[in-house]
Amino acid sequence: MFYFSKSKYCDFRQCPKIPWLKKYKPEEYVIGDEAQARFTAGNEVGDLAMGLFGEYVEATAYKEDGSLDLEKMKALTRQYISEGRENICEASFDHQGLYCAVDILRKTQDEYEIYEVKSSASPEHYVYIVDTSFQKYVLEKCGLKIKNVYIVTIDPNYVYSGTLEINKFFQITNVTALVEEEMPAVEATLAEAERVMASKSEPALDLSGSCVAPYRCAFFGYCAGHLPEPSVFDLYRVPFGKKLAMYHSGIRSFEDVWDRGVPLSAICRRQVEYSVKEMGTYIDKTGIRAFLEGLSLPLYFLDFETIQPVIPRYLGTRPYQQIPVQYSLHILRSDSSLEHREFLGRPEEDPRRALAERLVADIPDDVCVLAYNKAFECARIKELAEAFPDLAAHLHRIGENIKDLLDPFQKGYYYKREMGGSFSIKSVLPALFPGDPSLDYHNLEGVHNGSEAMELFPRLKDMPAAERAKAEHDLLKYCELDTFALVKVYEVLKGAL
Repeated sequence: MFYFSKSKYCDFRQCPKIPWLKKYKPEEYVIGDEAQARFTAGNEVGDLAMGLFGEYVEATAYKEDGSLDLEKMKALTRQYISEGRENICEASFDHQGLYCAVDILRKTQDEYEIYEVKSSASPEHYVYIVDTSFQKYVLEKCGLKIKNVYIVTIDPNYVYSGTLEINKFFQITNVTALVEEEMPAVEATLAEAERVMASKSEPALDLSGSCVAPYRCAFFGYCAGHLPEPSVFDLYRVPFGKKLAMYHSGIRSFEDVWDRGVPLSAICRRQVEYSVKEMGTYIDKTGIRAFLEGLSLPLYFLDFETIQPVIPRYLGTRPYQQIPVQYSLHILRSDSSLEHREFLGRPEEDPRRALAERLVADIPDDVCVLAYNKAFECARIKELAEAFPDLAAHLHRIGENIKDLLDPFQKGYYYKREMGGSFSIKSVLPALFPGDPSLDYHNLEGVHNGSEAMELFPRLKDMPAAERAKAEHDLLKYCELDTFALVKVYEVLKGAL
């Protein structure tokens, strides 16, 4: 029998190789932080949406090992339908190996409606129509009459007032007409999927736009494994479509790019030239000097860490709003002494007020502040000023005095081929300090990147005291390294003159 789930069907519609590789080469699957965050948010929002129409029953069931018990879920669904239950969450169906679970199956007289819950704000996303079309197909094959199909998404303008108003938090869109347009493609797609999945031969599909749309494929590294390193796909800030066009015209390596005289931005040209010619370090002393002359001591090196709750938990905040919960501050004084200050909030309460108060205490309003990709820090400071008007004047002056340490790299004043065309601090730092263990994020304990910090902070409130103390220490050390790294990068720029 041909077994195919809703998720596999959606994968197949993006690219037939995705479900095939998941089946035959699962070890090549590399899930990114963005995808993992999307899954986590989806589960959180899905649980909340169960109560959207009042009383409900849930068909979710688990085996002893913690995995889903699909057979029991299907049996519970049949039971609840026979009982005439109005709202069945995670209603599970199988038709000749085609499996799906419906977020909310709502009964209307002798017909049913499908409600698919998504953790985004866009109800007409192509994938959502593909997703619900498969559900409608399976449910109708199982004998149900489907009257309407709805996508339940988040209202991005919803503001938390202290009590979560579920009917205002969600927005419901009728996509029945769009689903009907998609339905003719379902059976043909399934026939092709059955053929592909039965074959032991990998589908002969080359790199295409499906590698990044609608989602970046977790198998991209595998499918691009035949490419040289670096390749055209490493070119800095070149749209994927242009990279793809070069690839299909036979331009694969940086040598190909150089030899063919492909028109490039100044930054990309330097990236390619320094790789092809194995050149060392490019230094534009005039540009670096102009940047440094715009700074003044003492220098305050600032970095925020944030969380982005999909369901707002603090008064006056919106879904997915960046909430600063932590900062690190290194202060470089005119006598070359270096001082470190830091703040870490508590997840049990809104950390923004305490953070803002500490920030204005730690940073005078007339000093020079350095951040890396300052747009992020400036946006958070502006939001804090809007939330706390009594601190706004001081906060605004801090924001106005922030300079961007990214500028000399992004503008091409300093370049090493080891940066690989990326100017994020995680690329610049190892290029400038290869093998330095004190600047290697991998040597940290517990928290090695922003995604791990974002995931760990909300869990502090549920930890035993000793475990929490260790986690807080790890969060502080991670953020401290962020600003210490900025100090070291600044010193490299000064030493380049």
